[in-house]
Amino acid sequence: MLYEPEGYDTSRWPESYWRASAPALPDCAPLEGDARADVAIIGAGYAGLNAGLELLERYGADVVVLEAAQPGWGASGRNGGFCCLGGARLSTGAIRRRFGAEAVAEWDAFEQAAIARVRDNLARYGIDAQPVEEGELLLADSPRRWAQMQAAPEHGARLMDRDALRAEGLDSAAYHGATLTPHGFGLHPYAYVTGLARAALAAGVRVHGDSRATALVPEGDGWRVETAQGRLHARHVLVATNGYSDEALVPWLGRRILPAISNIMVTRPLTEDELDAQGWRRHLMAYDKRVLLHYFRLLPDNRFLFGARGGLSFRAHSVAAFARRARAEFEVIFPHFARAETEYGWNGLVCLTSSLAPYIGPVPGAQGLSLALGWHGNGVAAASEGGRRAAQALMGARDAAPVVTRRPPPRFWLPRRWALGAGMALAGLKDGRLRAIKRFA
Repeated sequence: MLYEPEGYDTSRWPESYWRASAPALPDCAPLEGDARADVAIIGAGYAGLNAGLELLERYGADVVVLEAAQPGWGASGRNGGFCCLGGARLSTGAIRRRFGAEAVAEWDAFEQAAIARVRDNLARYGIDAQPVEEGELLLADSPRRWAQMQAAPEHGARLMDRDALRAEGLDSAAYHGATLTPHGFGLHPYAYVTGLARAALAAGVRVHGDSRATALVPEGDGWRVETAQGRLHARHVLVATNGYSDEALVPWLGRRILPAISNIMVTRPLTEDELDAQGWRRHLMAYDKRVLLHYFRLLPDNRFLFGARGGLSFRAHSVAAFARRARAEFEVIFPHFARAETEYGWNGLVCLTSSLAPYIGPVPGAQGLSLALGWHGNGVAAASEGGRRAAQALMGARDAAPVVTRRPPPRFWLPRRWALGAGMALAGLKDGRLRAIKRFA
């Protein structure tokens, strides 16, 4: 594991608003003794549970899902709840250069299908994940970035200057303008992942919690997955653990992913006076164009969620220091919310790759062993559809996953935490830290 043990301690749940505000899923029992299945899935998050449902519903496969903690403990239960376009960090131009023009259209279709997949899951399985208004706001934090957005607006996006933002209840003097795209919606991520787990269990998927996979051993025509209390034999194994992946379990994966810490705070409910004073009343998903971005949204009960990327350690002093910094930035961007104390704060891992794209495909040289991970901080939708596509690929569907996701990521050559620290320092210089927004405070 790349970070300190504190970040992977499955006995400690994050102090998140999500878990405090939704019914908990009853604990799934550990795997005990010997078991068999057609497919073993490691990881009970969006990708793993969607894969399990797809395998059972479409193909009638016998599926077992193993989770080191309980469903909802990892990133699928602690993210910002942005069901949006994304999953890769490749620009349209980069996709065209690497894979050809057809790949651009294919990836765009995947992104749209991913959002539709989540919407379908909520309806099909009766999951109350508190979806809010559709659309996503990308905010320019500097004049240069606003000029870039105006010069090359995204297809289908609406440009909004400061006056337009103010008129539509999206006011913050920290930003120079924005683009509003009509795709996606915010939701309650813990309610969504636990709803998927309930649906999988009801359908007949066997989901075992507190069952960390400790070894993967080729055996006969498949694999033996070992846990502390049991052994599972399956012909196919899908590893869908994203930023919490154990690289010792799949040695080929070593240094091919870069888990990065993301941090979230949620305030008490804002008063009507505070909302009026700030001029922010919409429940849109929003994020800014900084490299070390901020992402935020007004929740259905008028609490405010504010997230920030950064931090290099799970040690308590480091986590507390970054939380103070994020809180200070929040108060600069939304000065009229400064008296709304933070009631919840937590962090978790997003998963980056050196190819800047997810990987959905086999582990080279390991017949029957596959991966679905690397959602680049946008996994609510992308991992949901990616899990479905991974399941289809396991069952022999050719080209089920987009070509963008089928190229194995190369290894990072530099020490990853050193590279991440250097990258964050450079990003801070590029972003100007708070200089760009303090001028308007």
